[in-house]
Amino acid sequence: MTGYSRSPRLIKGGILLVDPASGVLRRAIALQYNPDTLTRSLAVQAAGSEGDRLEAMRLKGPPTETIRLDAEIDTTDQLEFPGQNPDAGRLGIHPQLAALETIVYPSSASLQSAYSSAQAGTLEIAAAESALTLFIWGKTRVLPVRITDFSITEEAFDPNLNPIRAKISLGMRVLSVSDLGFSHKGSGLFMAYLRGKEQLAQRSPGAALSALGIGGIG
Repeated sequence: MTGYSRSPRLIKGGILLVDPASGVLRRAIALQYNPDTLTRSLAVQAAGSEGDRLEAMRLKGPPTETIRLDAEIDTTDQLEFPGQNPDAGRLGIHPQLAALETIVYPSSASLQSAYSSAQAGTLEIAAAESALTLFIWGKTRVLPVRITDFSITEEAFDPNLNPIRAKISLGMRVLSVSDLGFSHKGSGLFMAYLRGKEQLAQRSPGAALSALGIGGIG
């Protein structure tokens, strides 16, 4: 056996948490199994209101893009070989779930700090800035996002009631330059995403007018 395989290496989708100020990676989370489907929606940001003729052909900004996916986490195989992952036998998939769940929680330290400031008489307390969340789906999709909704269905448990299999539904909103401002680190990633779309669009073969059943315009 040479170890050579003709099978391509499977690239996984996932989430990166990045410090918004320094750009230092805080955590990388890979999906255990890539979902079979990814649902994307684009809400057009038209300028003006319906019926406004002066603004009918204008766009005031990038569309609001939302992404939804369903993923699975399963530690059943790891329970058969506890030496590979000792935590699986003791904790099930609690660590994997916690890594995802804490994305949408403020840290306990920031909550404690806000409480201490309030007790000290601080009148206005700014909410702590969370990590920049990046959704990764291949090289052409590295997107700054905000997780908008998150649901978990736990489907199986070990004798200690630790979950060992679960389905996760994630809803995300892509953050554009309209949300972040051009100086934010996430905006550079959004602009790279947009430029990539424009380059890919140039590679799409154009259709002949005859294919549309017309000979010309005007």
